[in-house]
Amino acid sequence: MAHWRLKLSLFINYFLFAMLLNSVGTVILQVQSTYHISESSAGILEAFKDLSIAIMSFVMASFIGRLGYKKAMLLALALVAGASIAMPLMNTFWMTKLLFATVGISFALIKVSVYATIGLVTKDEGEHISFMNFIESFFMIGILLGNFIFSLFIDDTNPSSSSWTQVYYWLAGLAIIAFLLLYTTPVSETTNNDSQSESSSFGEMFRLAIVPVVLVFVASAFIYVLIEQSIMSWLPTFNNKVLHLPATLSVQMASILTASAALGRFFAGILLRKFPWLFVLTICIIAAGSLVILALPLAQNLGNEAITGWGNAPLVAFVFPLIGFLIAPIYPAINSIILSTLPQKQHGLMSGLIVIFSALGGTTGSFITGHIFEAFGGQTAFYFSLIPMGILITLLFFFKRIQSRYQSNPIDFGKGGGSH
Repeated sequence: MAHWRLKLSLFINYFLFAMLLNSVGTVILQVQSTYHISESSAGILEAFKDLSIAIMSFVMASFIGRLGYKKAMLLALALVAGASIAMPLMNTFWMTKLLFATVGISFALIKVSVYATIGLVTKDEGEHISFMNFIESFFMIGILLGNFIFSLFIDDTNPSSSSWTQVYYWLAGLAIIAFLLLYTTPVSETTNNDSQSESSSFGEMFRLAIVPVVLVFVASAFIYVLIEQSIMSWLPTFNNKVLHLPATLSVQMASILTASAALGRFFAGILLRKFPWLFVLTICIIAAGSLVILALPLAQNLGNEAITGWGNAPLVAFVFPLIGFLIAPIYPAINSIILSTLPQKQHGLMSGLIVIFSALGGTTGSFITGHIFEAFGGQTAFYFSLIPMGILITLLFFFKRIQSRYQSNPIDFGKGGGSH
């Protein structure tokens, strides 16, 4: 019974943060009208979210073991509940920044704690892998439903309306439910009170980060997330300002990107069992670049017909988000490869580095796209993705070459910290 309650709590936690984290694209679109700010100013929200994740992930290495995973999750839920209640009450752009900073800090606590707690509710390796995939799929469901839930609170007749902020009362309620469920659920865990853990964790993380195979990997992860977030965070704005879709429909149709990404990861899981990973990922990037080149011209000469729903939305609104199907397999694949290359005892540190550099890549991508969007328009902003795609292919070839040398000789700090 306790395991069932804990599993339910983990699902609700991940579902909640999927909606909060990935609402940034919707909020970027809405704050431009509600608070009368530019695209580049709105793009800073991605930095408040991702940099707080990166900083908190680094800091967590020193204290989360002593705090305990249950307390860490309770703290995260309490923080987002408070910030969500404050958002519609304060109703200012600076409160939006504070909200996403709080969400980022809390997500760092949640993700590490959820991953660590899975081992408490699974019996063996097979069940662990199954549950991990299931909870990640639930995260994707949260993103999909989040787009539609947010769209229900958008007022298309009054673009300056702040009615969309009312959704945060409902999200606060969900956070409170999750808090109470977890608080009343027994969790068997041991905390680490080793006073030396802080310096050793920081030191080992730095030493791991400068290992050549890890350096190339984090560069690859950084560039991938830069591409993903530059598209995901700005797709609602592209739909609204370039394709002239109503704000509600702009947010709803952005869900095509998430759905196609989920399908892409499913089918890639099958292909990667039969074909070399470098071959599959290279084809994915080339196909994604081709889609950018072929789809974006469809955004021109759309005519003057008022777009009222999915039925008369332009073809490009359906076609371009399919890029998610092509790029989504890259991130989990390279994460799996680097973790398979490293010994088990370094997986925790590597996970921290993955979160940190992914967050930095997301911030950079959204920031650059926002400025290009403002200066040159939405089509040029999305054409920009072709440059990091070319860089990513190059990095993956280097990653494969270096990673092959480490497969037969795993990195071990006890044997020279990665000198081979």
